[in-house]
Amino acid sequence: MSDLILFWHRRDLRISDNTGIAAALEKSRKVVGVFCLDPNILKGDDVAAVRVTYMIGCLQKLQEKYTQMGSQLLILQDNPVKAIPKLAKALQVKAVFWNWDVESYSQERDINVINALQEQGIEYLEKNWDQLLNSPDLIRTGSNNPYTVYTPFWKNWSSKPKDCPVEIVDKFEGLTIEEQEIATQTGVVELPTAKDLGFNWDGELIIEPGEKAAQERLEEFCFTNINEYQEQRNFPAIDGTSRLSAALKFGVIGIRTVWKATEDALENSRSDELANNIRTWQKEIAWREFYQHAMYHFPELASGAYRDTFKNFPWETNEVHFQAWCEGKTGYPIVDAAMRQLNQIGWMHNRCRMIVASFLTKDLLINPQLGEKYFMQRLIDGDLSANNGGWQWSASSGMDPKPVRIFNPASQAQKFDPEGEYIRQWLPELRSIDTEYLVTGKITPLERQAVGYPEPIVEHKQQQKTFKEMYKNQKEQGVGNR
Repeated sequence: MSDLILFWHRRDLRISDNTGIAAALEKSRKVVGVFCLDPNILKGDDVAAVRVTYMIGCLQKLQEKYTQMGSQLLILQDNPVKAIPKLAKALQVKAVFWNWDVESYSQERDINVINALQEQGIEYLEKNWDQLLNSPDLIRTGSNNPYTVYTPFWKNWSSKPKDCPVEIVDKFEGLTIEEQEIATQTGVVELPTAKDLGFNWDGELIIEPGEKAAQERLEEFCFTNINEYQEQRNFPAIDGTSRLSAALKFGVIGIRTVWKATEDALENSRSDELANNIRTWQKEIAWREFYQHAMYHFPELASGAYRDTFKNFPWETNEVHFQAWCEGKTGYPIVDAAMRQLNQIGWMHNRCRMIVASFLTKDLLINPQLGEKYFMQRLIDGDLSANNGGWQWSASSGMDPKPVRIFNPASQAQKFDPEGEYIRQWLPELRSIDTEYLVTGKITPLERQAVGYPEPIVEHKQQQKTFKEMYKNQKEQGVGNR
C-alpha cells in the first residue's frame, strides 16, 4: 500500500479553503483528486443543461489548479459506489477522503462506498461538514431537537463560533506515470463536455466558472453592493445581489471564506447602516444553512410538504395554466418577465422567485412540486435544499410561522420594479406601454392584442379567495397538527 490518498470531490470543486483536502494533506503529501460523473444524478429528470455546463467549466478550472499544485484531478464516469473503490484498490491507496453532504441520496451512497472501502482495508474520512459553517448536530433547540423556525435558528447559529478559512499553499505530489496508466485502465477518462453528456446549453454563462472567478465576485460584492444590500437586493432591475449561489452550490468557493469576508466588511464598516446591510447578507447565508440543516434532519421534505395541511392539498391540475407559467405567458408582466429570465439565462432574481412561486401556488393553485422541479430543470444554481426551502416558504407548506402568504403580482411590481425596467428588459414586446399600466398589469385588451401579449389567464382576487377557501376547508377538516 502506497502513501497515496484520493480526495473525492463532489460539491467542493476547489482546493483553497477545503477542509477535506487539508485533512488529507495531514496524512500524506501525495494527494490526488477524483470526481465521478454519477449517472444516478445526471440521468435524473431535474438536471439543468446550464448547471451541468457550469459544473464542467468548474471541473476544467479545478484540473488546471491541480496541475499547478503538482497533482492531478481524475475523472470517472460510472456509479461511484463501484468506481471509487475500484480505483482505490487499483492504485493501492492509503485512504480516500471526502466532505459530507446533507442530502439523503449522498449519505446513502457514501455509506455504501465506505463499506466497500472497508472490505478492502482502505481508510476513509469521517464526517467533515465542509459546506456548512456549523454542523447540523451542533445547532439544536433547548430540548435537543432540530430547529423548524428560522429566527431562533439564526439566534443560536449566529452565536456559535465559525472556523477560519483553511489555507492550502504548499504543492503536493501526484501520480507517477505508471500510476497514471493504471488509473486509465481502471476507468479514468478525459473530462467530457456538457454536450458529450447530452446537455446542450447554447447561451452564455452569466456566472463564470471556477474558484478564481468566484473569489473575484465575492471581493467585488463586498467592496460595492453589500453596502446597500438590504434595500437593493429586492429590486430585480439592479445587480444588487452577490450571485454566488452557483459557486456555493458546487463549492467553488469555501463558505468559511465567504463568512470571513462578511466579518472583515463588518469590521471596516463606518456606520450602523452599513453594518445592518452586511448583517442582512449574513442572515441570507444563515437561511441557506437553515434549509440544509432542515434537509438533513427531515429528508422527507424532498418529496413533499412539511405542514400536514398541505400534504394532501387539493391542488388543481391545469396543464394549460402550468405551461403558460413555464413559458412566461400568464398575462401578468412581472411573472412573465421572471420566467423569461429563467428560461433565457438559467437564473432568476430571488425576489422574482418568490413572486412566481406564489403565483403558481396561490393564483394558479398548482402543486408547488411542479414548480420546484421546473426550477431545478432550468437553474444554474439549482440546489435541492435551497430550492425546496424556497418553494415551501412561498407555498406556505414549509417551516414558516406564517402559514398563508400571498403575493399580489401588481403590488410586487409597483414596489420592486416601479419604473418597469425589469419587465421591459425581459418582455421587449411591452417596452412601449406606459409605466403605470405596465407595472399594474392594467394593459388594455387592445394594447395586448397589438403587441401580441396574452390576457391574464386568471383573475388574482378571485384566485386569492379560492385559495383561502381551500386552505380553510383543509383546516376545518382537521388535516394535520402542524
